[in-house]
Amino acid sequence: MSTTPAADAAAAGLPETMQAVICHGPENYMLEELPVPVPGPGQMLMKVEAVGVCASDLKCYHGAAKFWGDANRPAWAQKEITPGHEFAGTIIQADEEATSHHGVAVGDRVTCEQIVPCGRCRYCVRGEYWMCGPHDMFGFRNFHGAMAEYLVVPKQARAHRISKELPPQHAAFAEPLSCSLHAVERANITFDDVVVIAGCGPIGLGMVAGAKAKSPLKVVALDMSDNKLALARKCGADATINVGREDAVQLIKDMTDGYGADVYIEGTGHPSAVGQGLNLLRKLGTYVEYSVFGSDVTVDWSIISDDKELDVRGAHLGPHCWPAAIKMLESGILPMDEICTDQFVLKDFQAALDLVADTTGASVKVSILPGGEA
Repeated sequence: MSTTPAADAAAAGLPETMQAVICHGPENYMLEELPVPVPGPGQMLMKVEAVGVCASDLKCYHGAAKFWGDANRPAWAQKEITPGHEFAGTIIQADEEATSHHGVAVGDRVTCEQIVPCGRCRYCVRGEYWMCGPHDMFGFRNFHGAMAEYLVVPKQARAHRISKELPPQHAAFAEPLSCSLHAVERANITFDDVVVIAGCGPIGLGMVAGAKAKSPLKVVALDMSDNKLALARKCGADATINVGREDAVQLIKDMTDGYGADVYIEGTGHPSAVGQGLNLLRKLGTYVEYSVFGSDVTVDWSIISDDKELDVRGAHLGPHCWPAAIKMLESGILPMDEICTDQFVLKDFQAALDLVADTTGASVKVSILPGGEA
């Protein structure tokens, strides 16, 4: 006998409808009343507890061309999709196929990787799932994200259990932290390295913590905010430089007998940070680019080749770093109350987006708590 979504929700003791943010286009996000989704075979229903708001959410909201599609890149900020890819919540419905596949149980708190890999493309078959060809993602492409009270976790998603003892906004930080740790992994840091992290936002602070965990000679954090630099020290930075009033290139050379840093990891998304990194690295140094830029970046590529023979590497998402990120969060070693500075209820999603856009303020990580109290 067929049933309606409302009947299925009622039978499970759930409300018939929920609130969810829907993307109708650039700067046209609306809070709407929708039926509570019904999980199909192999799927799980999550009650969302927290969803982080990050710079990529903001860039998509404002409709930067590269996010909405052009002649060279497919659009991955899809209309009629609920945004939100950094999230944690409790599994409230799932069949045996789903729980067995994901290794979780109804009642567990779960966080999911941003990518929803197809499992069939060349990259997935080779185990490189984070570079999946179709590249479906929660909150961006083909799968609703977590700016909603409930979320369906598909079978092909990559779910991870996380402690219920963490505040929800801290649990949702697993996604950006895993990305930070992957960027650090890409740098191949050794014990005698001087490592420079550009940017002390949520991603940069995770990079600082991850780099420190590799036990290099020195971790140096760069930013224009003294408050964020102080927070970077709490995350493990040995030294900090305010690039708004200090010459980072010269100071790094002074620290390294004139040679320059061994590793530079870029986490600001500002074009000027690219040239800065190329100039402060030593010959044969390593440059890791994580950021998503809102505009093209122009640099002198002869620095990379003829001048220094640099190893330039990209970093995308947080593959294989989720267990480490969750362990770090659960250990309590990070000053998460100072990182997760601002929480909003779902109806105030626009205020959350606007706060992320305000780079002059004291906020670090902005989160939305659907159905909760901010």
